Amino acid sequence: MLKAKIQKLTVTETNLDYEGSLTLDESLMAAADMIPFEQVHVYNISNGERFLTYLIKGKKKSGVVGVNGAAAHKAKVGDKLIVASYISLEENEIDFFMPKIIIVEKNLKIIKIK
Repeated sequence: MLKAKIQKLTVTETNLDYEGSLTLDESLMAAADMIPFEQVHVYNISNGERFLTYLIKGKKKSGVVGVNGAAAHKAKVGDKLIVASYISLEENEIDFFMPKIIIVEKNLKIIKIK
């Protein structure tokens, strides 16, 4: 099941020389209940690329969205992303579970939490 999704993120940096992962502003991670090293699916709205990686906590309120390592070939600064995490649930939990959907503006300000 979808656990959380952050929509309309704008890539602020890329780093091919980094080992890998997605650096994300700590405040955005907290709003989506995402944690460091959690596996995430990244969907690049700008070019259609999709990839799996894990999260690295970026400085709180920095607005950082950094695509690192090999994944940096799949995004460039200015690209729009969706970052999604998923969870396994027991059958009796499904009816009561609601994913968090976070929508941000250009400056990564949260404008809506569903």
